[in-house]
Amino acid sequence: MTPDRIAAGAIFAATYGGIALGRVPGLRLDRAGIAMVGAAGMVAFGGLPLDAAMRAIDLRTLTLLTAMMIVVGQLRIAGFFRLAADAALGSARSPLALLAATVLVTGGLSAILVNDAICIAMAPLVIELARRIGRSPTPYLLAVALASNAGSVATLTGNPQNMIVGTASGIPFAGFAAALAPIAAVSLAAVFVAVALVRRKDFAAAGAAAPVAPPSRGRPHLPQVAKTLTATAAIVVAFFAGVPVAEAAALGAAALLVTRAVKPEKVYRQIDGPLLLMFAGLFVVAAGAERAFVGPDLRNAVAGLGLDDAWTLTGASAVLSNVVSNVPAVLVLKPFVGDLVHPTRAWLVIAMATTLSGNLTLLGSVANLIVAERARAEGAPFGFREHLAVGLPVTLATLAFGAWALGRGF
Repeated sequence: MTPDRIAAGAIFAATYGGIALGRVPGLRLDRAGIAMVGAAGMVAFGGLPLDAAMRAIDLRTLTLLTAMMIVVGQLRIAGFFRLAADAALGSARSPLALLAATVLVTGGLSAILVNDAICIAMAPLVIELARRIGRSPTPYLLAVALASNAGSVATLTGNPQNMIVGTASGIPFAGFAAALAPIAAVSLAAVFVAVALVRRKDFAAAGAAAPVAPPSRGRPHLPQVAKTLTATAAIVVAFFAGVPVAEAAALGAAALLVTRAVKPEKVYRQIDGPLLLMFAGLFVVAAGAERAFVGPDLRNAVAGLGLDDAWTLTGASAVLSNVVSNVPAVLVLKPFVGDLVHPTRAWLVIAMATTLSGNLTLLGSVANLIVAERARAEGAPFGFREHLAVGLPVTLATLAFGAWALGRGF
């Protein structure tokens, strides 16, 4: 093995190991920093020439993700999520009705908008509403985390890994939604049933005599809400009309930046810069590893795994996602999809499995961690065990249904 290949392999392993751990012991490096250091190492040690590294960065995916962050940020600033939560969740007068509303609102919004951002907005709102009716916030927080992942399966814009799949596969927005929206709907039903059964003691307990006064979080700015919803609706219509998703989202986001009511820095603070840096770095690291190792021998070995079978590919994607996280898992599988008999089905399976497997553990997706951190900040913490008790049955049931549904469709 040549020194370049040895270096590329070591950098790939170190980068993905660091991404899986979320840190490097003894250093102040987060996932974004780990990915950027890995990308720089790939170039510095000959794993990938600089011009090839620049070409490896998928600007369409980064554009789409940035644009959707701007759209969601504008909705948050305008107060849309508070308005939606008050309208849908606030009308729920029983514990199970509130659970159903939480699942539907979170999953529905995550189907169009980026699920991580939906978790940031929804977690404090459901805590407030649960306390209003004298209930433990924990089952509702678990529902937010699980439903955000389940709902985001439905479309190319639901989560970052779907965006990568969309760009790499060329599957139209409408075609992707037609295949995966039914799986998302069944998965949301599974979330409701699992939370209701596993946490049934929380729903059976008597409520508090008096509601806890909620903190003041500001009022929605209705003209801004209307403007942002109009732009969002136009973007979605463009998606279904066949306009490339990156272009449609970028144009919509640009239109929203033309305003007299919102300071630009408020919008820019909604953009998750570290996530974009992590993506850019991982694109380079994955390209360097592909250049060094993906040849006829490895392709033949992977072909022997039987990944054309939807069940096998679902299992492989789920395991890989829980080892290195969902976005890196998609990038690892990407070089081999073109060799399969049904590449379109394979991309759909990968999108489904890498997303739904994120519900398995608290560490399985960024959305889960966002909800857990928001819960801790609001004085309603929950831990790994509470999440696993609900996440395990939801993950097994939804992955099995997804593999069956996609396997029989081709």
